[in-house]
Amino acid sequence: MSGRRPTALVADDEPLLRESLVRLLAQAWPELEVVVQVRSGRLAVESFEALKPDVCFLDVHMPGLSGVEAARFIGRRAHVVFVTAYDQYAVQAFEQGALDYLVKPVELSRLADTAGRVKERLRAGKGAPDTEAQVEQVASRLAGGVAPAALRWLRAAVGQKLRVVSVDEVDFLRSDDKYTLVAWRSPEGERVEGLVRTPLRELAAQLDGGQFVQVHRSVVVNLRAVAHVVKGANETATIHLKGRDETLPVSRSFLHHFRMM
Repeated sequence: MSGRRPTALVADDEPLLRESLVRLLAQAWPELEVVVQVRSGRLAVESFEALKPDVCFLDVHMPGLSGVEAARFIGRRAHVVFVTAYDQYAVQAFEQGALDYLVKPVELSRLADTAGRVKERLRAGKGAPDTEAQVEQVASRLAGGVAPAALRWLRAAVGQKLRVVSVDEVDFLRSDDKYTLVAWRSPEGERVEGLVRTPLRELAAQLDGGQFVQVHRSVVVNLRAVAHVVKGANETATIHLKGRDETLPVSRSFLHHFRMM
């Protein structure tokens, strides 16, 4: 840690429990500096990008973006500790994944043990462990053992800023070399475009197939954003979008999505 104080983010939608955890952290890990407290997974991701804390304490169940989904965004860039209300099935999922977790109401002794493990990793200069596969297993188990839910949020770079975007706000996605261009409209009606590091092929597999369809090898569109479709030559078509001037191509292979006879 090169002599500086380690920093932390605490995310919980229940203010009293969030404040309680911060007080306990002051006892179990006095040198830790809690640089931000937030009430949602979305704010956790945005605050993490702005402040880059060393440790993130994430409540598993938060409205909107959950703690598990926020952990997906954070990845190995920080040490993550999950916090969950007592749920035997959830606890089993964390234990089998060997992830750091705390059960509400958080006990000082348990917190001290967890803090000790994370401190040791930081002291040894070890990066955050690779828990991506384990997080996905936990997400699946917490969903009742079914396949993970469709992607709900995207992290898109807009210039020097990072935006967390609800998938429902997305109009279309287009392949852009190693990246994916995402075009969306904010709740205020602002039309925005940003870049996501994940290739379009991987993103398409995670989207709700009932809402998003691939219309070209390089384009996926949100059906809710489609105003009308104009049939073209050679079994192709052009998509016109609601509130946008640009159009999207529909290639022959994907024309079946629009039963145009």
